[in-house]
Parts: sequence; structure tokens; C-alpha cells
Amino acid sequence: MRGTEHVIRTNGVELCAETFGDPAETPLLLMHGAGHSMLAWNEEFVRRLASGGRYVIRYDSRDAGRSTVFPVGEPSYDLRDLVTDAAGLLEALHLPPAEIVGMSQGAAVAQLLALDHPDRVATLALASSTPGGPGHDQPDLPPITEALLAVFAESAPEPDWKDRAAVVEWLVEGERPFAAASRPFDTAAMHAWAARVVDHARDIAAQVTNPFLIDAGAPWRDRLGAITAPTLVLHGTEDPLFPLEHGRVLAAEIPGARFLAMERTGHEVFPHEVWNEVVPALLGRGQV
Repeated sequence: MRGTEHVIRTNGVELCAETFGDPAETPLLLMHGAGHSMLAWNEEFVRRLASGGRYVIRYDSRDAGRSTVFPVGEPSYDLRDLVTDAAGLLEALHLPPAEIVGMSQGAAVAQLLALDHPDRVATLALASSTPGGPGHDQPDLPPITEALLAVFAESAPEPDWKDRAAVVEWLVEGERPFAAASRPFDTAAMHAWAARVVDHARDIAAQVTNPFLIDAGAPWRDRLGAITAPTLVLHGTEDPLFPLEHGRVLAAEIPGARFLAMERTGHEVFPHEVWNEVVPALLGRGQV
């Protein structure tokens, strides 16, 4: 099974997408987090979903991978544009309502997609997320862990963006604090992934900078009760950015949502060790 690449023109930008599986099957759209690209979704993981009877789409959002990039530090778009992009991508591919899987910032976009474009969403899966959007004040929920705050306070200087080896190393070390502390960090695998990410990017500096600068807009936590799509919330038990309670509360505020705690998982895209649990859950075959 090989992926097919598409360039989608929508909402004034070009989005690079890759599809896997039979177009006649149920579409499943994967939405990555800030600073990542479609390569956040491991190809073997994607193929498992496709083998389960899904037409899987992974894509680069703005500033990511091979999609339209903006000057570093000057993204002229906001979170709602990313929502419109996702809806436009599904329309451009002439797809029926899709199963949406979002991670972190991608999960924030997915929440708004379900609220503002419910006709595009068949089911919703939200991973490593929080009720409403990142950046909004959530005084009733636990804050970022002290360990991660310390990392932010002593963040490594940016690399020379023209030095591929330095950028790869910087990306690897940037992922380390978000991974589960109870599981060995696979440095070799992360190096291989980071090298692919750098080679895939039009502008890696824009990719790891601009998505963190965009305006999340007005809070929408108070609207979560209006989501009608069947929803699954997945959350790592060792998430240092959004501690576990964020996921539990998110599931509680969406009518009928199921909750899956991923053991020994941080703020990271589904580690290989949880695939046997996560894939059946996403395909609606797991008991959650």
C-alpha cells in the first residue's frame, strides 16, 4: 500500500496531502500538532488504519512540510483559518463526512471543525488536547508541569537553519521533554524521523515557529456541549503540557464522549507501544 500525494488549493493556500487506502472506504483525516508536519503520523500506523477499512488522509497544515509557508515570525493567519483549510481540503477531495483525528493543536482545530462544520465530521478523536484551545486561561485545570516549565525557561538557542545536522539534533532534543519519562526515549528512531521532517519541509524554521504564534481567537470551551459527533478523547497519563485531567474534563464536557488514558505516554503522537490499543479504538472496535 503506497500513499498518493495531492496538492490541494483551498482558502488561498496550497496544502500537501497524502492518501492511503481505497477511496471508497470511510475517510479518516489525521491532523498534526503545532511545529509538526504530516510525518508526525507514522506511515506504519497510517497503514494499519487503512487496512482497517479507512481511506486515510494525512496532510501538512500551513507552514508545515510542503504546504504554503509564510515568513518566519509573520504568520498572516489564525486558528480559524486552519479550520477552514481542513473543511476545504475534505471538500476538494470530494469526500463524505470524515472521521477526524487531531493531536494537540490539531485537536483544537478538530474541536472547531466539529462545531463550525458539523456536516464534515462523522466522528471525532481528540488526542493530547484540552477543553477549548491552547493558550486560553484554564484556571480549574492543572498547569504545565514544573519540569517542562524549567525546560522552557532554559530553552536551547535556535540552530543554524542551514545546518541540517544541527537542525535534526535540535528537533530531537525538542521532543525529548514531551515524551513519557517512564519509557526509554528512542533517540535513534527520533533522529531518523527528524531527518525525514527536515528533508520534507519547505522551510523548517517557519514550521517550528509560526504555528505557535497564531491567534487562537475567542475561547470556545463553553460550546463543547454542542458537539454532536461521536467523540473519543485519548490522553497520555504522563502528558507534561496538558496533564491527564485536561483530557478527562474534555471528555466530560462533550456529550457521550469516551475516554482512553494511554499509559506511559506523554504529549506525543501515539507511541508504537500503544498502537494495539489505539488503532482498534479509532476504528471503533475497541472497548473504551
